Amino acid sequence: MTLLAVERIKLFTTRSPWWCSAITLVLTMGFAALVIGNSPSESGGVTVAGTQMGHTFGIAVIMVLAALSVTTEYRFSTIRTTFQAVPGRGSALVAKATVVALLALVIGEISAFGSLAVGMLIKPGAGIALNSAADWINVTGVGVVYALAAVMAVAVGVLVRHSAGAIALLLIYALAVENLIRLIPSIGAHIYQWLPFNVAEKFLTGDGGSGAGPDMRSTATLGQGWALAYFAAFALVLLAAAIGLAKRRDA
Repeated sequence: MTLLAVERIKLFTTRSPWWCSAITLVLTMGFAALVIGNSPSESGGVTVAGTQMGHTFGIAVIMVLAALSVTTEYRFSTIRTTFQAVPGRGSALVAKATVVALLALVIGEISAFGSLAVGMLIKPGAGIALNSAADWINVTGVGVVYALAAVMAVAVGVLVRHSAGAIALLLIYALAVENLIRLIPSIGAHIYQWLPFNVAEKFLTGDGGSGAGPDMRSTATLGQGWALAYFAAFALVLLAAAIGLAKRRDA
């Protein structure tokens, strides 16, 4: 508990978490407003999934927040003090990842339910409501995905150690790389089925669409439960690799 308290204090005494939290909420709820506002109610285009389409942008900002929580310490060499106080290093990094993941979970849930509320306010007669288990997963699952993405970003921050490099790597991958892999002839589509954010999208949307047509659906072959387990395992393995490397090299 002491390590968690220390990491919480370190996280919230910097400006980046506050700015990133605000940007995440503005992006996700603003995008929901644009999507729902331009969706004609009579066409059936107004859906719960449609209100959540901005979560991809939110993930990108959350990953920036998580990476900065580590790389800022490397930049100002405060990580050395942390590792001197906690010689095992692994415990400190797990505590950091836990605190950042919990913050990401909270931000994700606020942004998801906020986006849903925006949709209901803009189109009150469209019948947007959490009427099924799929709808509940689509909304409440956003926070879970944010939390696991934050763990991945903490791991990347530990591996790279430089803010610019870590942020560039995370943003390029999250926003472009997976979709570009689909363009590889013959094998691209098969590789894409197992890429982490495509699988995470399968957890959120299941076999349904994301509110933007069939071309936006996840192509992962796993069921929703296994998709979540796969994404979580990917994040934890990446964190374990980062901790292992942190133990072997100088701070």
